Amino acid sequence: MTNERPIAATFDYIIVGGGSAGATLAARLSEDAATRVLLLEAGRDFRSAETPEHIQIPNPLRAIEDDDYRWPKLMARRTSTQEPRILWRGRAMGGSSTINGQIAIRAIPEDFERWAALGCHGWGWDDVLPYFCKLEDDVDFGDAPYHGSGGPIPVYRAPVEAWGHVDRGLMQAGMALGYGWCDDHNAPEGTGVSPYAINSRNNRRVSTNDGYLEPARERKNLTIIGDALVDGLTFEGNRHRANGVTVTIGGQQQSFRAERETILAAGAIHSPAILQRAGIGPGALLQSLGIPVRVDRPVGLHLLDHPIVAINLSLKATARATTLVHRHTNCCLRYASGLPGTGRNDMIMIAGNLRAHEQGDYDLGRIAVSVYQSYSEGEVAIISPDAGLDPRVDECMLSDERDFIRLRDGVARLTALGRHAALQDISHDISYGYSGIPITKTPSAQDLDDWIMAECSDAQHAIGTCRMGPVDDPQSIVDADCRVIGCQDLRVIDASIMADNVRANTHLTTVMIAEKMADRLRGLI
Repeated sequence: MTNERPIAATFDYIIVGGGSAGATLAARLSEDAATRVLLLEAGRDFRSAETPEHIQIPNPLRAIEDDDYRWPKLMARRTSTQEPRILWRGRAMGGSSTINGQIAIRAIPEDFERWAALGCHGWGWDDVLPYFCKLEDDVDFGDAPYHGSGGPIPVYRAPVEAWGHVDRGLMQAGMALGYGWCDDHNAPEGTGVSPYAINSRNNRRVSTNDGYLEPARERKNLTIIGDALVDGLTFEGNRHRANGVTVTIGGQQQSFRAERETILAAGAIHSPAILQRAGIGPGALLQSLGIPVRVDRPVGLHLLDHPIVAINLSLKATARATTLVHRHTNCCLRYASGLPGTGRNDMIMIAGNLRAHEQGDYDLGRIAVSVYQSYSEGEVAIISPDAGLDPRVDECMLSDERDFIRLRDGVARLTALGRHAALQDISHDISYGYSGIPITKTPSAQDLDDWIMAECSDAQHAIGTCRMGPVDDPQSIVDADCRVIGCQDLRVIDASIMADNVRANTHLTTVMIAEKMADRLRGLI
């Protein structure tokens, strides 16, 4: 909690979710001392100084596995041939920005022009660029007209001499195979081999809890409550006006009233789940669970993420990461597949300097390839009106043939990279993921396809389940101002509103959305 003062029952804005979007919104809206803001987070609240070391360090591989900072039982099925496995989503102040890979790359201009073409007025590249600039403190290119300095989120690129061996191997092999070098992937035309921009400062993660909330915590008009599970939304009148929430805190249910608006910022998995429990969602699903249908809309559909597979490197002793503090990745390679129906930077390869095994002779490295302009759509659906039960998540990855074809092509490119001397020289052997098939062999096309389906995962970039679009489009959940269609004084402002996939890690785009909507709510745009 922000401080020990009594908790009021009425606020101007209630924000549900303290992650990449929610923390940003709470900090910006509370800059107006006359605006009373309540921020509710299902996970723990903590000050920056209280952040555990394994959360702070540049390597997130321990943070992402800590059940105290993620939804510990949330599962997802990736492809049709897989069983459900854990889905890594943050559950603590800062949300997924507290446990993610700290990657700070932007979506490309074409992504937002696509949003605008889909009817999202005011979300073209020229509309969003000022907010990308506002949020960042780019230590390398802050003076460029398409960058910013002094913002809450640092953007840092490690020098090549500080990279891991796998980073340098990807750089050398990629350039030798003709992909080219790029200083800055956040430049509007950036493509090729590049340093991976990260949101850390002095080897310390800067989450939205750190960058946005910490400087705002002493404001008397901002109330922050952690370990607060929202049970439902409350409404009044026959126009479905949202006027607050019911929430369980310390085992006790409480109600809070929003005099202006209630804002869901719980992310692409939990924002649709909250709406569905409130009777806003697919009518057939709600009726099957005994939930009265308030608004029949396809909430929870259009789930998009970035499918990803990797080759694994058994590294020689001279190429091992020396400590857990060492960055897990510093180098990426964005490229265009050139396959039909695709655009610029539809694909990415990512170096991985992973931590040493507890036992054994080898350290593990990897090079992953991911489809960043993906089309396969999944679904989030609650299984009960009980907020304590996680929703069912079926990502349906690679169900769209365009995604499968490009991932198959990406694996062929990975094979060429893995056979290059730059990676062979640092590895005992290199195999297709955990299949045990060495890349020096040539497996059958069917064996490779089976491996892709069996090991494909997501890049933890879920979006689209409360899709933004025109009010008259039956697929739209929110309008271009993020207002829930069919309701009043209820908005969703987080990654779930993205109208289509973005060709980048999603954290910066989510913060940008919150920055832009904070200005809209304050009447500044």
